[in-house]
Amino acid sequence: MPSIPFSEIDRRIKLLQAALTKQGLDAALIVHRVDLYYLSGTAQDAHLFVPASGMPILLARRSFERALEDSPLEFVVPLKSFSKIRDVIGSSFAGRLSSLGMELDVLPVNNFRQYQSLFPNTTIHDVSPLIRETRMVKSGYELDLMRRAAELNDAMFSNVRDILKEGMTEVEFSGLLESFYRSRGHQGLVRVRSFNNEVFYGHIMSGANLAIPSCSVGPTGGPGPNASMPQGAGLKRINAGEPISIDYVGIVEGYMVDQARTFFIGEAPEEFMRIHSLALEIQDAVASKGKSGASAEKLYDLAVEMATSVGPSASFMGYPAPVSFVGHGVGLELDELPVIGRKSRHVLKEGMAIALEPKFIIPGKGLAGIENTFVVGNNGMEKLTNFGDEIHVLDW
Repeated sequence: MPSIPFSEIDRRIKLLQAALTKQGLDAALIVHRVDLYYLSGTAQDAHLFVPASGMPILLARRSFERALEDSPLEFVVPLKSFSKIRDVIGSSFAGRLSSLGMELDVLPVNNFRQYQSLFPNTTIHDVSPLIRETRMVKSGYELDLMRRAAELNDAMFSNVRDILKEGMTEVEFSGLLESFYRSRGHQGLVRVRSFNNEVFYGHIMSGANLAIPSCSVGPTGGPGPNASMPQGAGLKRINAGEPISIDYVGIVEGYMVDQARTFFIGEAPEEFMRIHSLALEIQDAVASKGKSGASAEKLYDLAVEMATSVGPSASFMGYPAPVSFVGHGVGLELDELPVIGRKSRHVLKEGMAIALEPKFIIPGKGLAGIENTFVVGNNGMEKLTNFGDEIHVLDW
């Protein structure tokens, strides 16, 4: 059976073809693994040729047999060598290929030069924005998978009480949670689009590690296990009376939800409870106003305005350099569109899946905040990740 139903692939192809036609492009050649899977149903080593009108062709190098099994597309052909790409396209495309779209946001320069030499009389344009905007609005099929990913995450968080113990290291604790994930089919790899951005399941950090500056593009990052992987769980031991943040990505059949919860072993200090309550108020306000037609920039401005009431004791969305967003799209990648952020041009549409993460860094102490994945509707956002939003206090 194909990995994705033909009706779903056909819908996506037609949306891309409409976008190509609007931009005046003859065709697109898809090579990025995530976009390839989205548009063809396979993540094998392949190229997908999508003309602005007509039938797409999947050129599969390795493994052709698995691509044939995965993809519901009608035309799946073996690709024996790189140079044959031009021959296959030339035999199928009626007329001169004067313009070709490719994913220039992720295509390495050396590879781009090879495609230029392959199509010397064709102008190559960046089709990445068209594909990313096509992927912004999720179908019912995609949202069903994301609901299953949310159920996986809810089960993972429910298991924390049974395994989290004072004195274990962050890495030890993360390994137990990751084992829980893997035993239930989690793919392990969290795909991100931005260059040099890596995520291994997500982040688990405790206490002051939550306030350590990091290369992570989010509000927190942590020290990581060493300088070569400078984010996520480290070798610090988890202590009673300090925040323990689990910011993990649940994935089912490639589709993900992003979710964070805070735990304490023993009593949670009043300062954290108070700031956490403000984070929940921000989340609920943005979710309430985040209906179809809402401005992403104005939603961000609302979050920033509400965050000022916390005072100087905490930094909203990072420390010492806050990030300029409070929400981001999720789907097959963790950093999808739209962005609920400063100067965002996005207008929300029904079916967009967005992770909202209002978080405050308390320098030297940790983090207070929340993250949930929502889907945009006509009357606001529906929360997909339903494990309790409160701070979870465990017995000593």
